[in-house]
Amino acid sequence: MNHMIRCAHCRRLILSNPRVKDQRYCSQKACQRARKTLWQRQKMATDPDYQLNQRDCQKDWKKRNHDYWRRYRSQHPGYITRNRLLQKHRDRRRRLHHLAKMDASEQIFAVKPGSYYLIPAKGHLAKMDTLSQKVFLIPTSYTDLAKKDSMDSLYAFP
Repeated sequence: MNHMIRCAHCRRLILSNPRVKDQRYCSQKACQRARKTLWQRQKMATDPDYQLNQRDCQKDWKKRNHDYWRRYRSQHPGYITRNRLLQKHRDRRRRLHHLAKMDASEQIFAVKPGSYYLIPAKGHLAKMDTLSQKVFLIPTSYTDLAKKDSMDSLYAFP
């Protein structure tokens, strides 16, 4: 039996199709495209065979169209201009927010127990899995080094 439903993409009220059990989208082209995109995203996240098939198809396409981007850029000079402007903006944002890489270091070793000062490393690039602090072991016999006014002396260390 037909009843009114709201399209999940365009939010319009539509009369449901009795042949479509759990209808959530209307028949407009943009809504059907959104439905297909969502399905593909979910399929890629859950189905390893689908992922492998998509990867193989992309590799085949890339072999057949290895010069696609070179041709595209030569035929669309506005793309080059726009991309350069956007790249300048991305570079500026990277400088402000520091570039971070998740898998930069090979292995992080445990630090031996003791008293430490963590001093931020200087520089613009930071990698998330590398230590961004210099760690100095301070023996308990050096109690005067633990004072706030003596922190400046630690910067002299290499």
